[in-house]
Amino acid sequence: MFRKAAFAAVAVSLLATGACMPITTYSGFQAVEVNPADVKPGEDTKSTVTAKLGSPSVTSTFDPNTWFYMSQVTDRVAFYNPRVAKRDIVAINFDKQTEQVLSVNKYSLRDGKVFAYNDRETPTRGREMTILEQLLGNVGRGGMLPRDEEESIPGNRPGDR
Repeated sequence: MFRKAAFAAVAVSLLATGACMPITTYSGFQAVEVNPADVKPGEDTKSTVTAKLGSPSVTSTFDPNTWFYMSQVTDRVAFYNPRVAKRDIVAINFDKQTEQVLSVNKYSLRDGKVFAYNDRETPTRGREMTILEQLLGNVGRGGMLPRDEEESIPGNRPGDR
């Protein structure tokens, strides 16, 4: 009897420990053969960089001659918010006329550089309504059925009630 209880306790503790393991997510550019930091200034051009690395993760909004290769590793434990474990960003600047690499800059979380990642949410600017304002917002504005004077409004068919 004691062995069954001990076995059950060990099984439950292993399952509980397994449930707290972090889920690791890799996103962005994944270096397979060549690392973006290995690009040589003065030697490589846009075409050789594209051949080695592929298209960039992002190009600069105001200067199309700046390419960014970004990768990020996030960990999520149970119900907590995801935590960024590692972020690597390589910015490659090209000359406008010759299209040769001018500089290769490497940034990580330790550098403290802020880059806006797309978090798949469109920010809405303006007034945010509370739940009560949303629920009670149409109270007193009239009924759901059209009144007699609204029959001439486009979209209403004559005789609909």
